[in-house]
Amino acid sequence: MTQHKSEKDQKENTGFSFNALTKRQKNWIYTGLFLTVVLIVFMVNNTNGGAEQGPYPPNYIPESPDARQAAPAFILPSVDGGQISLADYKGKIVILDFWATWCGPCRRGIPELIELKNEFGDKVEVIGISVDGITRDGSTVKDIKPFMKEFNINYPIALGDLKLVSNYGGIRSIPTSFIVDQNGNLVARYDQLVPKSTYIAEIKKLL
Repeated sequence: MTQHKSEKDQKENTGFSFNALTKRQKNWIYTGLFLTVVLIVFMVNNTNGGAEQGPYPPNYIPESPDARQAAPAFILPSVDGGQISLADYKGKIVILDFWATWCGPCRRGIPELIELKNEFGDKVEVIGISVDGITRDGSTVKDIKPFMKEFNINYPIALGDLKLVSNYGGIRSIPTSFIVDQNGNLVARYDQLVPKSTYIAEIKKLL
């Protein structure tokens, strides 16, 4: 009886024991299981009959004209007392530039926007959207006209409001600019100062 029990114990002791594996062997097993799960998920996601769209990175705007979204319409008061409507510029490429007189990067970028307007003429319109009235308690609104005169701005300036900012997805920093194509659709968004060459590259795609 004692001999039979010892043989049984010996047989059990020779079986597989996960705890008996070394740390390195355990790591290999964990890695293999992880890769298996990843492979299964990949196969499931790529065998459902069609390509999935997204998730897209922030500020992504599709290149395909069919996938573009219409730029939110607006009618805003202009600095000179009139009104500026985005709809009036349909048929032109429009650069919407959200800026403020107190913004250093805006000051650096505005001369290049002036150059773009001069270079492309009637094919491209720049609309500056001042956020002076909704920042710093509106204390710099009075500086807009002197600023325009100082820089010889050759494009219209509208007075932006909180509704417009919300409609355009929130303005997290200035300058923030958008390119709108001839059909009134958004083509690009830039949440920082970009060189003139960036605008030119997008404009040439649309001409």
